[in-house]
Amino acid sequence: MGCLPILLLFPLGFGVGYLLDGQAGALWGAGSGLLLGLLLLALFVKAMRARR
Repeated sequence: MGCLPILLLFPLGFGVGYLLDGQAGALWGAGSGLLLGLLLLALFVKAMRARR
């Protein structure tokens, strides 16, 4: 469950970036999707630890 944002946002960012700007956009989109997925993963872990 914790890795789900990465698995969803990485290819989604890649696809959106490719549609907007071709190969260069795909690179930027994949990178931003990966970073956003890692951020959401960290927030999820923080929320789970605070729940204890």
